[in-house]
Amino acid sequence: MLISAILRDKGTTVATVAPQATVTELLAALSDHNIGAVVVSEDGMTIVGIASERDVVRQLHLRGRSVLDEPVSSIMTTAVRTCELDADVDDLRKTMTDHRIRHLPVLSEGRLAGIVSIGDVVKSAIKELETEKAALVDYLHR
Repeated sequence: MLISAILRDKGTTVATVAPQATVTELLAALSDHNIGAVVVSEDGMTIVGIASERDVVRQLHLRGRSVLDEPVSSIMTTAVRTCELDADVDDLRKTMTDHRIRHLPVLSEGRLAGIVSIGDVVKSAIKELETEKAALVDYLHR
């Protein structure tokens, strides 16, 4: 299965925040969209970084409440792993597991085309297994 199939099911909307947005604004975006990470982008199409709930928690622990008024650029991850629409879900699952990544932006021709979470990847694996099981049960009952 390809990443494009996951995005076809879940949609291509990606929540973004500007690097100069405050961490408090980041938290509002995470809460409003009920998500665990946002892409940091100046224009909604290019990626400057990614910021997650974990990033906020770690920085709150290290630097205290003052981090809430700082820009997202001060806490975001700048070395962002991405994938293309034609990436294989099995390969992506391995990458996400090996590198402990929960959210991966998807690019198409160098522009932001979606985002997949580890939950999306697991859901697709379950769906694939259910489809295979149904085919085998059907085969056995013929």
